[in-house]
Amino acid sequence: MSEFDFSKTIGHTFKDSHLLKNALTHSSYINESKQAYSDNNERLEFLGDAILDAVISDYLYQRLSEVEEGQLTKLRSLVVCERSLMECASRLGVGKHLYLGKGEENSGGRQRTSILADAMEAVIGAVYLDGGWKAAVDFILHIFRDTIEDALAGRLYSDYKTELQERLQINGEVSILYEVEKEEGPDHDKTFYVCLTANKKIIGHGQGRSKKEAEQHAARAAIKKMGC
Repeated sequence: MSEFDFSKTIGHTFKDSHLLKNALTHSSYINESKQAYSDNNERLEFLGDAILDAVISDYLYQRLSEVEEGQLTKLRSLVVCERSLMECASRLGVGKHLYLGKGEENSGGRQRTSILADAMEAVIGAVYLDGGWKAAVDFILHIFRDTIEDALAGRLYSDYKTELQERLQINGEVSILYEVEKEEGPDHDKTFYVCLTANKKIIGHGQGRSKKEAEQHAARAAIKKMGC
């Protein structure tokens, strides 16, 4: 399928088609094809992450006028997280449109959670640059509509990091730290190992294809260890 087909799928016609290609280009493709760093989607991912956070925050603030800050934060974390982004990317078929290096392609990169989530953020960034703030808001609220409603109805899975923080800090402030102990594998196929401490005491370990995923696994392990 072409980028034009994907543009129709997401409901935004790009005036600058290069922005869409940029959003769908993984660093592994750039590394293998010897193109400029700016041609990968990492900068757009950075931008899209901030825009998504702002749009969802504003939407929840406007819609839930009687809800306190802590609950708004929890709801936002359920919508603006790696898993939600990955699932949204899967629904839109982002994976089959990605430009990947051969190594990443052969190791299952088109289905990898971190790559799909990052690409989804990059597409959001591209829509914003191409169409402006209103286009970005309309796009985000459309593609995350079901996710938002599921979060409000309590149907979404837990964000383990948020859940753990709430449990640990129920009786006061606790210093929680996630540290990457080591990384293994080439750039296109890394595994991250994270150590989780609370008030300098180790309470969990986790590993994953991204730092975010490893941190979630470490938090889940800590919750399980607590017997929760």
